[in-house]
Amino acid sequence: MSNDAKPLLVFFWSEQSGPARRMESLLAHLARKERTRLRVMRVDVEEQPDLAERFNVGAVPTLVLVKGKRVVDRIDGRASAPKIEGMIARHLAAAVA
Repeated sequence: MSNDAKPLLVFFWSEQSGPARRMESLLAHLARKERTRLRVMRVDVEEQPDLAERFNVGAVPTLVLVKGKRVVDRIDGRASAPKIEGMIARHLAAAVA
């Protein structure tokens, strides 16, 4: 399975955002737990505003799930582990089937 076949979870964050900083360890745990089925990438909106703009990120934190070069799901704002895992599970299950 190539890397492109794995869905990519993009975590848009900022050092200035308390909620985004609090989500960092959650995302790191998720990246380890799902490393065989999911790629996780952090994007600092201060350093890469063009990328944030391309994904219509209006608030940090924002999670964008990309599959086959298309955005298939997103969560704007702070999210709990069950909410994030629920979003990912819907798309990982489809990838396995």
